[in-house]
Amino acid sequence: MPRILLADADAFFVAVARAVDPDGAGRAALLIVGGRPGSRGVVCSASYETRAYGVRSAMPIGQALKLCPDAMCVPVPRHACADTSRAIRSALDQFTPLVEGASIDEWYLDMSGTEALYDHEPIDLTARRIRAAVYDATGMTVSIGGGSSKLIAKLAVERGKPSRDPAAGGVHIVPDGAELEFMRTVALADIPGIGPKQQTKLLGLGLTMAAEVLTHDLRTLERWLGATSAAWLYDRVRGISHASVEPRVPAKQMSREETFDRDIADAGALSTELRHLSAKVGADLRAEGLDARTITVKLRTNDFITRTAGNTFEEPIESDRAIIDTADALLTQLRSEHPRPARLVGVSLSNLKPARDARQLTMFDSTTKLEGVPEGERDRELSRAMDRVREKFGDGAIRAGPERRNAIGEKGARKPR
Repeated sequence: MPRILLADADAFFVAVARAVDPDGAGRAALLIVGGRPGSRGVVCSASYETRAYGVRSAMPIGQALKLCPDAMCVPVPRHACADTSRAIRSALDQFTPLVEGASIDEWYLDMSGTEALYDHEPIDLTARRIRAAVYDATGMTVSIGGGSSKLIAKLAVERGKPSRDPAAGGVHIVPDGAELEFMRTVALADIPGIGPKQQTKLLGLGLTMAAEVLTHDLRTLERWLGATSAAWLYDRVRGISHASVEPRVPAKQMSREETFDRDIADAGALSTELRHLSAKVGADLRAEGLDARTITVKLRTNDFITRTAGNTFEEPIESDRAIIDTADALLTQLRSEHPRPARLVGVSLSNLKPARDARQLTMFDSTTKLEGVPEGERDRELSRAMDRVREKFGDGAIRAGPERRNAIGEKGARKPR
């Protein structure tokens, strides 16, 4: 029988923000992480005390402060979050080689076959030792759910959270054979994959709990939902899921894009938007400890046609200057061929790999016919310094400026020193 655990860091972004700034955020019971007051940001996370006022993730900062005006607001400490996430992952790796990062603050562990390593102790006890080891290594607390599948573990971890059940001690394990009994207590809205539209449809059928679905056979569900959806739901309400734990699944790409309220026809204004997005995705890249070899720009014009242009380097890059200048050149290329007003612009980074320090990068790949400049250590150090400023003062503290031109009007060229 599979033995799957899910470790979920408790109020992760809040905990990291408090650790980074113990004399500020660390002293604020009412804390919102996501942006400064007056910013256009949204709530990334909120302390449990703040949530009692109705503040929730993805809520605009302004709305959150109306609900809880005394709350302290701080930007997301991206780099500290990435470092802490890696530290937690390292602690979990000591217990099994099969660890899958589901997000920056969630990790699945496949403990199947490790029973002898832990003297055949109950999985509940192993989970509590894992929880203690993470705290000793990082100072962060995690809640752990467990059972015979990733689905059961995901649902169980919510029962183990101290905010929901202090008596659980941060761990909730569903014993083998008790899956059906456990699922009878689960709301359909809590099952991963059942979104708002599906919830509305199921509510129209009088179904809000897994227990209510369990009273109907597959044929009835097929008549209501169709064969594919019925088969999926039939398994899920029984806790059945065959998804396996996939260790070290690398990110394939990261991107930033923006759809405009009004189409942008001005080339300079569009370039400014793209440069800002490029700086953001560059910060995302460095926060994950990665660099990239491919940059792609996406442009959707007012005829609703989406076009892309890309550039792959011989060597990976990570600095804002390399990303911004290349994205700007790709945008110019797209605009020269299709100069219509833009509805959307975006930039993505792919061919990702763990970052390496202290290297001098080669020239940009000449096959794209885009002139580039080498990325040096100074460029990378400058980008990391700007990341630290943004982390402390918010994304608006530093923005990518207008494109640089030298005396003869060449974009991206450095002035002689």
